[in-house]
Amino acid sequence: MANPTILTCAVTGNITTLEQTPYLPVTPEQIANAGLEAIRAGAAIIHIHVRHDDGRPSMELKHYREVVERLRAAEEDVVINLTTGPGQRFIPSEDNPSVAAPGTTLIRPEPRVTHIEALRPELCSLDFNTMYSGTSVVINTPTNLSIMAERIQAAGVRPEIEAFDSGDIQLLNDMVRQGRLEAPVFCQIVLGIRYGAIATPETLAYLRNLLPAGSNWGGCGVGRFEFPMLAQAWLLGGHVRVGLEDNIFLEKGVLAKSNTELVEKAVRIVRDLGGTMATPGEAREILGLKKQAPRPE
Repeated sequence: MANPTILTCAVTGNITTLEQTPYLPVTPEQIANAGLEAIRAGAAIIHIHVRHDDGRPSMELKHYREVVERLRAAEEDVVINLTTGPGQRFIPSEDNPSVAAPGTTLIRPEPRVTHIEALRPELCSLDFNTMYSGTSVVINTPTNLSIMAERIQAAGVRPEIEAFDSGDIQLLNDMVRQGRLEAPVFCQIVLGIRYGAIATPETLAYLRNLLPAGSNWGGCGVGRFEFPMLAQAWLLGGHVRVGLEDNIFLEKGVLAKSNTELVEKAVRIVRDLGGTMATPGEAREILGLKKQAPRPE
């Protein structure tokens, strides 16, 4: 019998704005509550970015800590997945491309994992992409990724590799061969970002086939590709992800009023295809995770 399907809910991200949707959770309380509602609706993993109260992306430990503490104190069981994505964007100045323009967030790798070392979630994302995105260039060098991977794993946390194109998976394979990442890996294949991997069944199958042997993997589509790629990931034997980080519409022209609505639709699709949903406990078993306590301050 096939394993149940792990559903991740990415509740807020750092790109979606309140101007795009008024239903975006931004405060730690809102983010935690959105995560718990998603768990009750059928998600097993909650992928967490944090925000300032005005909606701007945040990297502050106090914001991560409040969300994590709220989730850990709740009655619901939840697998916590914190992002390490902020701090990777470079915007070149028009008159001198070697000089950073306003909006650049690029920093050293160590501060990008400070909250992981302090809070020790079960999972954290680790973006493997270097690519053009919007008005900025996302930069994740092999050296920086190696530093982050070493510190993440030393904290007892499992990296969730986020791959946006085939070159990212080539780098992933190299790092596994070099012993910089513990196998089997868990990889989330992200499709539909402009200038990244296109969201087609052929692309997803191709990228899945490049993964290290024995990998656990999931696939997700951005924007209008969210639900088509969810179905395709399930058909190819992968896990799935939805959330307001990736897509704000329940259907064409209809805003999702919550992450829960997106999760409920995802659950319906998986079950209609003949699948079953993993509980947080089953997700831990499938991915080889264990609950952790934060390090003493």
